[in-house]
Amino acid sequence: MQDDKKSVYIETTIPSFATGRPSIDTITAGKQAATLLFWEQKRYNYKMYVSQYVIDECKLGDPEAAQRRLNFIKDIEILSNIDEVNTLATMYQQILDIPERATTDSFHLSSCVIAKINYLLSWNCTHLGIATYAKLRSYNEEHSLWTPLLVTPDFLINSEEDI
Repeated sequence: MQDDKKSVYIETTIPSFATGRPSIDTITAGKQAATLLFWEQKRYNYKMYVSQYVIDECKLGDPEAAQRRLNFIKDIEILSNIDEVNTLATMYQQILDIPERATTDSFHLSSCVIAKINYLLSWNCTHLGIATYAKLRSYNEEHSLWTPLLVTPDFLINSEEDI
């Protein structure tokens, strides 16, 4: 029953960890392994989405690495970039204290909110983690907006939800 699947927004760190060269750092290697495990075993349980912001970020850096990231997300549905996303992203950047260098994170959040995506999947816990979630939820509740859960791949791997 495809219509009953929960939705997941794939933020740029997911294709980055999945397609990056294997790391010798144990934390990074663990994130890479969890990302690949989610991708291989759990992704089909969800309806997956990206935005043009993810595509644009995937294009940055080393051309070969960029191509691997783009290939990783090539079959994922792209959310439309509507004016509401831009307006809300500007507001989020201010109220969530997202620094200028991380502006795109506010666009990832607003894309999920406007499209009513269930999960924003990311390893970026600095700007898309629990501290941000508390402020986001408070603001969104006050303004009657949808709030996605901000999760990492290991959360969805271990999820007990009946999906």
